[in-house]
Amino acid sequence: MEENKKAVVLYSGGLDSRLAICLLAEQGFEITALYFNLPYGCGCCNLNCNFNFTQKNEVKLKVFDVTKEPYLSEYLELIKNPKYGTGAGINPCRDCKAYIFKKAKEFADENNIDVIATGEVLGQRPMSQVGPAMKIIDNEIGYEMLRPLSAKLLKETSWEKSGLVDREKLLKIQGRGRKEQMALADKFKIKYPTPGGGCLLCEKIPAARLKILLEKNLVNETTLPLSICGRHFMIDDVWFVVARNGNECDVVDKFENSIIGDKGQPSVYFSNESGKDIAGKLQIAYETGDNEEKRDKFEKFKI
Repeated sequence: MEENKKAVVLYSGGLDSRLAICLLAEQGFEITALYFNLPYGCGCCNLNCNFNFTQKNEVKLKVFDVTKEPYLSEYLELIKNPKYGTGAGINPCRDCKAYIFKKAKEFADENNIDVIATGEVLGQRPMSQVGPAMKIIDNEIGYEMLRPLSAKLLKETSWEKSGLVDREKLLKIQGRGRKEQMALADKFKIKYPTPGGGCLLCEKIPAARLKILLEKNLVNETTLPLSICGRHFMIDDVWFVVARNGNECDVVDKFENSIIGDKGQPSVYFSNESGKDIAGKLQIAYETGDNEEKRDKFEKFKI
């Protein structure tokens, strides 16, 4: 292995970023995988799975937990005020990617690493993985990213021109098909997770709810788990979360402003002490049993 030949690879845990790691490792790079644990999902969220892959392949793993401060406030702000717009929901895909890339650049600079790579595939995602969007994001961070899976379809980077990265060993995959990646997974003997749930910011109902909660500044490091579980209501400017199962009751029960459920009654969170009485009524309405009439009274307050 050549000395000081190092690269950072943005690692989502999915197949494409695993392949990007293998392609650069094949060229003798010492790799650090950067995994961003985002508050509303995307990528493989099983940290143990990600750790096992990096350990097996002798890759360093650095985790940026964006569900915690100081990153969370920065991330929530870009959701509320995206520079490059949103997709169908409130998903600021380009801003999100630019944020991640900037953090990767900071990490690379601090650790004297020149090459930053991603598992992006040209044309795979309509908002952030098409040629113009890739250029916008690279210009935003003022740095060129190496995209090993589609490199031969993209402008040659300085690392390829200098010979640090062998362009001939990179690929020209494009589009949303997976056949080429799956064949490469067999070649490298890679086990990878089945694609799971995507980003909640893209989904109609969660996105609409989160938009309201963010506008009212109700989401922070403490309340973040509440924002992604249960039934939600906004009554007289008080936010209520009604748990739907035992796991969600465990989340709600950790909060001082909550009514703990018991014997078929759900736990209920209320954001302000003034909502305690209504929380009690919500608990009765959503306890086990035929309570359709009681629940109907609250339907108009659902978010």
